[in-house]
Amino acid sequence: MLALLRSVPIFILLIIATSLEVSGDALVRLSIFHPGGMIRWALLLAGALLLLGYGVFLNVAPVDFGRVVGLYVGTLFIVWQIINFIVFKSLPGMPVLLGGLLIIAGGAIVTFWRS
Repeated sequence: MLALLRSVPIFILLIIATSLEVSGDALVRLSIFHPGGMIRWALLLAGALLLLGYGVFLNVAPVDFGRVVGLYVGTLFIVWQIINFIVFKSLPGMPVLLGGLLIIAGGAIVTFWRS
């Protein structure tokens, strides 16, 4: 299974990892603020499983961890905003957009700048 995942392009692994992380975090957040009962626990368990999947997909990428994290952070910001809009119906304001551009630029520098 891991050998198959290692053959997947790095960018696809990062999109999957960020989607799992942000979705898992959103479910954990929903569970924390849910009034209780079985739905709260189901949301929490589903969030935990998605976060475990994120850890697996991020760490099978066949790239130096220090470099993959740069690209991951930029990808994470973009996916975070998409999930934030889908789940919480919240659009980013100017400070978030400007900060996001800096995050993406920083991630690209960490990943692609060869010293």
